[in-house]
Parts: sequence; structure tokens; C-alpha cells
Amino acid sequence: MKKKSLSAKIIPRKLNFNKFLKDKKIFKIYKNFEKNFENLKYPNKVAVSVSGGSDSLALSFLVLCYKFKKKINIHASFYLINHGLRNNSYEEAISVKNILKLNEIDLKILHWKGKKPKSNIQSLARKKRYELLFNECTKSNIKIVLFGHHQEDIYETFFSRLLRGSGTEGLSSFSKIENRFDHKNNKIRVFRPLLNLNKQDLIYISKKVFKFYIKDPSNEQDRFQRVRIRKLILNLKNEGLDLKKLNLTINNLASTTEAINEIVEYNIRENVAFLLKNKYLINSKFFLMPKEIVFRSLSLLFRKISKKHYPPRGKKMINLINDLNYKKYTKLTLGGTIIEKIHNSVLVSREKTKKH
Repeated sequence: MKKKSLSAKIIPRKLNFNKFLKDKKIFKIYKNFEKNFENLKYPNKVAVSVSGGSDSLALSFLVLCYKFKKKINIHASFYLINHGLRNNSYEEAISVKNILKLNEIDLKILHWKGKKPKSNIQSLARKKRYELLFNECTKSNIKIVLFGHHQEDIYETFFSRLLRGSGTEGLSSFSKIENRFDHKNNKIRVFRPLLNLNKQDLIYISKKVFKFYIKDPSNEQDRFQRVRIRKLILNLKNEGLDLKKLNLTINNLASTTEAINEIVEYNIRENVAFLLKNKYLINSKFFLMPKEIVFRSLSLLFRKISKKHYPPRGKKMINLINDLNYKKYTKLTLGGTIIEKIHNSVLVSREKTKKH
């Protein structure tokens, strides 16, 4: 698509929501989004993660469309992370900002400063994106961040985790609503309202509404695992992979995970006592549960105490559980917590962070 001059004068125009909603396809997509967005219970503030791709541009339109249709005063802030990993990334960011400004959407560009990685690029870029977004949200007292992940992202994540040997929780992919924490341990909710929409739906909206979206060239580079997995899924579809059946498998795994999580919650509720100052006492019955329940119970407890999004790595957790089961006394730090076994009970508390 033709690039606009970065210095061209921009004359904003109002998005004509009524006009776009007369399009049957857009209306159907919007109603799907509306149903998902209702889960947020009318928040006052949200942040929208914008990349310039069709997913995030469609998401931006749908958020504003919801605000228009419901006549609700939701303050939506739009942020784009310029990772600076490509030579023209700044120009692309400006072109996205200009397109959104043309439609009366104010976009703030956040820059990843400093040395860039040469390996594990996509994973580190994703972590940096969350970090920059969450820091900005903390400054603006925003508790909810919207991402444009869609149906194809679920499939790619499923196969990625399958290759890593993940269990039912990992294979059931990411959820629509997820709690994470910023650098100050403030809880921020990640919301993905487009998970049951496909990529082509979002491209359709971007073309109709903005007549623009950016194609990331890294999406064609085989050196990235996600790109290879995307091509693998395409090949499997050509060989007869039924995505409806894959959806059913993922949903069944999610149901299994939900059932296991209920037992995990029961184990923590019945066998863990809160003392004071972020200290928890685990009794011996906690460890009589099946291994998977003990593993997940400890993982969840560590996340609650440390306020970290991810628990310690699986191997470390398994070694810890073995020590707690077979050693009379043990004391160590793991995953932002201090663990101490005293007789048949285990005391867990938050590790003090060093002040710089």
C-alpha cells in the first residue's frame, strides 16, 4: 500500500459507525465482539495495544464502535510499541499514527530503547511489549489492556506448546481474560475479545474502515518458530486437518483444565492457612493429593505470593516437591518466595526485593 508523506497535513474525520454497521459482515463481527466485551462489565478506562496490523486496527474500530453504540463513557488509550528491530519501524509507526489521527484516534508511540537482542527475538520483543504497555498503564491508572489475538493465534500457540511438551493447561492455550502484574506488582487484566474471530474477518474490517494495515515482513521469515508453525498448520489443513475438530480438542482440554483448577483451589483453600505479612502455612494433607494437583497448587500459590505472572520452571518445581516430601528440613528461595519445611508443615513467604 502507498505510504503517505510523514509531514502531510492531517485533517481528522469522524468515523461513520452507522455507515459501517450497515455492512452485514461488519455488523456480524461487531455483535460477536460486543458479546465478548460485555464480560468486562463496562470499565471506565482501557488501553488498546496497536501494532498497525489488521488485528489491532480492527480491534481499535470495534472498541470505539462499542462505545458509540452503547453510549458509554469509556476512556480508551491507544498505544503502539516501536521495537526498532527493522530499519523502517519508526516510519511505519508514524504512518499508523497518521491513519488513526485521520479517524480521530489519538495514538501514542512507545519506543524500545537500548540494545536489541540477536536471538530469541520474538519472545523478548513480546516481553518488552508487555513491560512498556504495563508501565504506561500504571502511569495512567489503567487496569485493563486489550490485545487483538484471534482464532489463528490459538492454533499457533497450541502447536507451539505441543512441541514444548506442555500439559493440559498449556495446550488449552491462552484465555480471553488473564491477570498479569506490572513492575510494581499492580494487577493488570489482559483481555482478548477477538479470540473467536478469524484473521480474514479482521482484514475485512481494516480494509473497509481504514483502507490500510501493515504487513509485518517477519511473518514470512522461517527463522521464527511461529512462522514455521503457521506454515505447518496450512500444510495440515491441505492434508485434511479439520479446524472445527481442533477447536473441539482445545475446548475439551480447557474443560479438563477448569476441572483440575477447581481441585487445586480446593486443595489451597482446605490445606493452606494465611498467617500474616504474606506468610502462608501449608499442612501435610496438601501433599497427599495427586502429583499434578500438588504441582499446580504450589505453582498457583507461588504466583499469588510473589505477584509474578509465571511460576518457577517445571524441573525446579518437581525438585522442590521431592525435597518437601522426603527431606525432614529444607529452606530455599524460589520464584520470588522463601520456602521452609518445619516438621510436616511448610512455611511460604514473599522474598524481599532489593531496593536500588
